Amino acid sequence: MAILDRLTGRIHPALALRRAIRLSESGKSAEAFALMAVAARAGIVEAEFRIGRCYLEGSGVPPSQSEGARWLRRAAGRGSRDAQALLAALHVAGLAGEETEAGSESLFERVSSRGPDFAAGLDLARKAAEAGSATGQAILGYILSNGPEGMRDLDAAHGWYEKSAATGCPEGCLGFALSLARRGLPEHSGKIAAQVRRAADAGLPTAIYLLAILTEHGMGVPVDREAAARFYQLAAEKGLASAQFRLGLALLEGTLTHQDPVAGEAWMRRAALAGNPDAAHSLGERYVKGPQPDYAEAASWYRRAAEGGHQGAARALASLYLSGNGVAQDPEEGKRWLRAAANGGNRESQVDLANLVLEGAGNRDDGINVAGWFVASASSGDLIAAFNLGLCFAEGVGVRKDQERAAQWMRRAAEGVAHAQYMYARMLQEGRGVASDLKQARFWFEQAAKAGMADAQVAFAEMLLNGRGGERSPEAAAYLFKQAAAAGHAGAMFAIGALYETGQGITLDRMAAQKWFAAAAERGHGHAQLMLGRYLSRGIAGEHDPVAGRLWLERAAAQGLEEAVDELADAEPS
Repeated sequence: MAILDRLTGRIHPALALRRAIRLSESGKSAEAFALMAVAARAGIVEAEFRIGRCYLEGSGVPPSQSEGARWLRRAAGRGSRDAQALLAALHVAGLAGEETEAGSESLFERVSSRGPDFAAGLDLARKAAEAGSATGQAILGYILSNGPEGMRDLDAAHGWYEKSAATGCPEGCLGFALSLARRGLPEHSGKIAAQVRRAADAGLPTAIYLLAILTEHGMGVPVDREAAARFYQLAAEKGLASAQFRLGLALLEGTLTHQDPVAGEAWMRRAALAGNPDAAHSLGERYVKGPQPDYAEAASWYRRAAEGGHQGAARALASLYLSGNGVAQDPEEGKRWLRAAANGGNRESQVDLANLVLEGAGNRDDGINVAGWFVASASSGDLIAAFNLGLCFAEGVGVRKDQERAAQWMRRAAEGVAHAQYMYARMLQEGRGVASDLKQARFWFEQAAKAGMADAQVAFAEMLLNGRGGERSPEAAAYLFKQAAAAGHAGAMFAIGALYETGQGITLDRMAAQKWFAAAAERGHGHAQLMLGRYLSRGIAGEHDPVAGRLWLERAAAQGLEEAVDELADAEPS
């Protein structure tokens, strides 16, 4: 038979091609390739196209992208619409290689993916599409809808997708469905689902995945969660990472089918290792938030997700580096990942980086970026951004220090941000960037205090106690001091002690005063340490302990309180 094949090739290349096609269909790819090469060298265009496919697929010959592209170019140049369509797809995928003749030495080279060449792909796809190639029409639709901005024509793309879909081309059906979905008309939902199903029935993994989404949410088809789970599994088994992630999530949470954490995590890992950043981030979250956190394992998954561009994972990884959980503490590495997430537009990371910069931990470029991020958002009405921009102007971070502009942005942010209300109240109280106005300061302290901010409760209480900016009310002041003290505010604890000592707003009670002075003193409040030292040294509340009293006075003196130094000197034996 091999002799007959060689003779057939010598006598008539067309017969060799027909024989090669039969051999290929019966699985004898190596024998088929030899005969196909005879026909291709004789100039038969279909044989040139098929030889190109053999090289691309490694069918009967070692695979070679460059050699495959070379044969496709020959066939495409001679009018093969199939070769034009396939070569256009290679250009769009960045796999067409250089337009050079490749010798045998190049057959085993490692060819890496280049950037897409939409211009070359557009010309070839248009030729194939106009010649009636359904695949070419689908590829042309893709280029016109997903190529560079100046090349896009969504209406034309829609038309080509529709023509391709009318022939039953799976890629055309999928593209037509996506084009209909882009138009956002509710009446198209059934048509979209029908086109997606046609593509899914042809085995396209992306179409199967989209059919799963439509079935899960009842878009154009009845809701059927079990069927959705089967579609996700089918697409996952075909290697689609997004389907593996969604299937893993469903199994972990039991949202579509029975809950199976082991299988769910296995699919999640497959998705993450296949490059799905959402899956890698979810795994990191599971290891951080599980009953027994494993920060080292979480860090490895966060890193994989962050390297894939997941901003939330980059922020989480930055947090681990800044705190030293699961990785060696490395503030610079932490800031690097935080910077990456912030530059990518992650709002939480921008705020985190802004806080580091305001604390003096960033660099000059960080400051400039921080201010830039907040200007655009603040100008569009984002109150959090307005607050942070106010801080930038107040501290001179990335911009020239300008207290007046700081006050303007704080005032805008005060409409809904408690910290801004507190900061703006302080500016009004101090006359910083704005005319001093104790009445308005008192109003904004009150707003922040109502939001539960302990510092604002203390500031408002002090104004109530002293009658600044309005009527005096020691009772209301005492109530606010107690609220702040319950939140752990040492200054509020000291204030309550002082109120109990003098009987302002509450009944005079020296024992209660000592208790609150002790609570504040233990939290490092210098004046509370002074008062507790006095109480214990003199037995003011009934407890006389000169040794403990002296220790508290020494602590107060170490904080620079002259009164404590004087009392210690008076206590020295003459």
